[in-house]
Amino acid sequence: MERAKRKLDHIQYALQTGQLGLTGFDDISFVHQSLPGIALEQVNLATKMGELQLSSPIFINAMTGGGGKTTEEINRDLAIVAKETNIAMAVGSQMSAIRDARQLASYAIVRKENPKGIIIGNVGVEATVEQALRACDMLEADALQLHLNVIQELTMPEGDRDFSKSLANIEEISKRLHVPVIVKEVGFGMSKETVAQLASVGVSIVDVGGFGGTNFAKIENERRTKVLNYFNDWGIPTAASIVEAVSLSKDLFVIASGGVQTSLDIVKSMALGANSVGLAGYFLKVYKEQGVCGLITEITNLQEELTYMMTALGAATIEELQQVKLVISGKTYHWLTQRGVDCSIYAK
Repeated sequence: MERAKRKLDHIQYALQTGQLGLTGFDDISFVHQSLPGIALEQVNLATKMGELQLSSPIFINAMTGGGGKTTEEINRDLAIVAKETNIAMAVGSQMSAIRDARQLASYAIVRKENPKGIIIGNVGVEATVEQALRACDMLEADALQLHLNVIQELTMPEGDRDFSKSLANIEEISKRLHVPVIVKEVGFGMSKETVAQLASVGVSIVDVGGFGGTNFAKIENERRTKVLNYFNDWGIPTAASIVEAVSLSKDLFVIASGGVQTSLDIVKSMALGANSVGLAGYFLKVYKEQGVCGLITEITNLQEELTYMMTALGAATIEELQQVKLVISGKTYHWLTQRGVDCSIYAK
């Protein structure tokens, strides 16, 4: 099937299948602080994504591109939103434009609309160094995502079947690129073993892309004759995946994504140790229903709500938010306990 058609199918099925809501965030509860000791005006949302300085932990995560005029319009509008709200934005996989120059405009529009913003490129881990460089040049990118999507590829009728060189590719690209490299899962979560492998080849920024949001196994199964049902519930929930990643090393920059929909989800993500939080499926839904102005309003509201909750928790900065007390219960507690994580460190 033509790649551009597949990109359009992904948008349609992402909106149809929606967000699963199985992220594990319901298992996270804050320890209330009756004397938070700070004022609302003291709260600062600035954070880091590796070497990049962000004004907000919220960013528009990878969604689309390569689907002709339809995806060009979506990326144009998302770039306008990112500019107006002063947040970073990632594009969808740029392999479409690398392989077909006719799709270039659907990505280049992002930098055109947001010339001074933080823009993040995106290719799969099968990309060559030369392709990764082209992806960065295409956007004048400030960073590059290398996405891991084994389950999606296996479910995809025309997907890849050989993942034997993925880690070596990541290492080579990380060494050769002049911008930060982010390794990102696409909805199935990252284990601490995966994060350890990535750290061993020099990766310092990971996006856990946890289970509970847009489900690319379900999306690809919509396109199959013989459905692979066993992949529909495959993955590590987002909350557990964040903890797995941060439990490995405090020197890593961890991005939370995968079914994040509310300001409470965002605050919980960072309290578990994430440095920033990417939203894709939820923002796409808001954009489709309410347009550019509606999405700008939603992001503005989310950021305002973050400051209120951080004030209630006595956390004036993201670093302080990462130290607040919380209790982990339910399935997330059982998962992490069996995985060797001492959940009590979050409560003490």
